[in-house]
Amino acid sequence: MDILEYSAVELSAAIKDGKVTASEAMEAVLARIDEKEKDINAYVTIDREQALKAAAAVQGKIERGELTGSLAGVPVAIKDNMCTEGMLTTCSSKILENFVPTFSAEAVINLEKEGAVIIGKTNMDEFAMGSTTETSAYGVTRNPWNTAHVPGGSSGGSAAAVAAGECFFALGSDTGGSIRQPASFCGVVGLKPTYGTVSRYGLIAYGSSLDQIGPLTKNVSDCAAVLELIASHDTKDSTSVKREDTDFTSALAADVKGMKIGIPKDYFGEGLDAEVRDAVLAAAKVLEEKGAVVEEFDLSLVEYAIPTYYTIAAAEASSNLERFDGVKYGYRTMEYDGLHNMYKKTRSEGFGAEVKRRIMLGSFVLSSGYYDAYYLKALKVKAMINKAFDEAFAKYDLILGPVAPTTAPRLGESLSDPLKMYLGDIYTISVNLAGLPGISLPCGKDSKGLPIGLQLIADRFQEKKLIQTAYTYEKIRGDFKTEE
Repeated sequence: MDILEYSAVELSAAIKDGKVTASEAMEAVLARIDEKEKDINAYVTIDREQALKAAAAVQGKIERGELTGSLAGVPVAIKDNMCTEGMLTTCSSKILENFVPTFSAEAVINLEKEGAVIIGKTNMDEFAMGSTTETSAYGVTRNPWNTAHVPGGSSGGSAAAVAAGECFFALGSDTGGSIRQPASFCGVVGLKPTYGTVSRYGLIAYGSSLDQIGPLTKNVSDCAAVLELIASHDTKDSTSVKREDTDFTSALAADVKGMKIGIPKDYFGEGLDAEVRDAVLAAAKVLEEKGAVVEEFDLSLVEYAIPTYYTIAAAEASSNLERFDGVKYGYRTMEYDGLHNMYKKTRSEGFGAEVKRRIMLGSFVLSSGYYDAYYLKALKVKAMINKAFDEAFAKYDLILGPVAPTTAPRLGESLSDPLKMYLGDIYTISVNLAGLPGISLPCGKDSKGLPIGLQLIADRFQEKKLIQTAYTYEKIRGDFKTEE
């Protein structure tokens, strides 16, 4: 079997059985990167020397019986907004072009502790602001299924790397769908955990009340295994939750008998591509035939989710991005006249157009005179959206729907119309506003051969229901090749 054909869990088992070594796996991935990267551009930074050195060290520990975890020896890619000690971390922005952290994000530490080996850092929309991975200062990432199309965003580099076989799994972050939407566009599995399940320590913040780290993987089994390793209570993150039920791999059972699944009518109205609708409803039918109870219902307030999300996220972004001023770290303009001029010029030169747009919007909604009209109102609507989901989950175990209204658009299409790009998040952002878990997995292809994603949403801390249902569907669907 070709090393790159293994899933992450299978690879780790093969390493433990002596069929392959961690070093061979890393060499296979680096060879694939050499072959594909000029077309895909999934990575910002690759540290070959360190990756091979780490793989050899991990191999030694596995042989001595010191590492027995389910992902020991497996090469992983990390989204470039998670700090990695000694490795360039840019958020795909010019303003952090020279930033090398002195510490690692907690999720990264958890993976390394279990023997996963970091290949490098993946490309993303600048500061995670965007849905296409076209706002990166380091060039666009392309979709491995068709390089004329976007991979989605903001975790597009991570999703594309998994789909192209340039890593065995990757970490992404999800503020309004940034794991699930690129997973859908690239035909891989992506899970956004319940808010607080994975520590945000070391994740460079965009919208602190919405951001959550999660896995992008080849299949549901890998997804459960990765989530099990990165979920932990962390005293360094005040929003981190202490959970006892993080044995997510125990939910890998193909059984949905009696599972109550609600399909929101509001998710299937105008704007949804017919091929996407048909594929998602066909997946619902598969689950129904397996014994799930599937019915339609009204999930109110859907049309208010987008303005609410962009008001709150932009407000949080404007205060989170204040720290990038050219003083303590990162890029500083060469010529300036006094401190204020240095701030202005550094930020003007260092931030891209989309980041500036969101900072300005955020500063506006937080400004005196507009705070009550916009920001406070958005917080009230957020509470109402929470309540609508609570009512839905009193009746249903899961909510099923599409991930995005269309399959991956062509490069350049979305950037010309930012509003259209924002509207593409309609099915994903409510999950972040309510702090819920959601998973995206492939359920078909459109007539252009591009992947279509199915989204399952559960109540807070019910990831096991998501994993079980997704696993059941995946078993019936069979293999979904990650690339044509």
